[in-house]
Amino acid sequence: MNKKQVIVIVGPTGIGKTSLAQNLAGRLDTQIIHADSRQVYRYMDVGTAKPDMAAQNAVKHHLIDVVAPDECFSAGMYRTMALRAIEDIINMRRIPIIEGGTGLYIRALLEGLFSAPAADRDYRDHLMELSAQKEGDYLYNELEQIDPKTAERLHPNDQIRIIRALEVYHLTGHPISVLHKRCLPEPKYDFRLFGLNCKRELLYERINKRVLKMMENGLLDEVRKLLDMGYNKGHISMQGLGYRHMLDYLDGVYQLDMAVSLLQRDTRRYAKRQLTWFRKNPDIRWFDFSNSGKGDKIADKMLEDAIIT
Repeated sequence: MNKKQVIVIVGPTGIGKTSLAQNLAGRLDTQIIHADSRQVYRYMDVGTAKPDMAAQNAVKHHLIDVVAPDECFSAGMYRTMALRAIEDIINMRRIPIIEGGTGLYIRALLEGLFSAPAADRDYRDHLMELSAQKEGDYLYNELEQIDPKTAERLHPNDQIRIIRALEVYHLTGHPISVLHKRCLPEPKYDFRLFGLNCKRELLYERINKRVLKMMENGLLDEVRKLLDMGYNKGHISMQGLGYRHMLDYLDGVYQLDMAVSLLQRDTRRYAKRQLTWFRKNPDIRWFDFSNSGKGDKIADKMLEDAIIT
């Protein structure tokens, strides 16, 4: 029996994934499942660039506004909820559309997650001490020796994930990349993967303008409102792009123009990391989205490739 198809649209922040997904969803009379680790939080709309109410009224959107800013949300939770939404849409005889830029969520959905060992606090403390004592990227270099595949996909400054990978190797004697590969489930769906990109200078220009638009749309007021509701920088949700920058401004760390400039810089860097992550997947078919006015033509090409009659 043929597997049911699922369209997946990925790419860097600010490229135009949501608008294209909305275009396809309208053509297919279907629904969109988001893969965004920040849009899952309620009350955080401007800084996460959620679809506005007009878009949400036109097409049903899943996996946004599912937890409060002080609640935890994991890749495992995402996978469970996304699979449930996929089944619901397929049962309506529609083709689900996944859209987002959180690579970990996409990978969890496509490849599954393995049951990792519990944390070893003493060993983590030991690694933290080593990191403080040694010069340069000591922990990252250690990871390159025992698990080059995992090291390849991590940034040398991503200390949390580097320590976790070293910890798993310490506890199991096996690289985390090997353990993950052993636990890969047989794909239940026919995922058709599409990526959007454009020239780097144009992407960065779009990101800079997007940040300014967020400020015009009330990002600072949104952060103030979240603070009034009792949420603060101690919550993971408030450490995301935009929110931590506005909190630094409110705390007097930066002037507002500097906070905005740093937000633009950090968003550009995040987009670069997203592209690095997704480019490692050979199954993604890439489209140049330099001209957003050509969205209809790109949607046509996606539909030609994705829909088998």
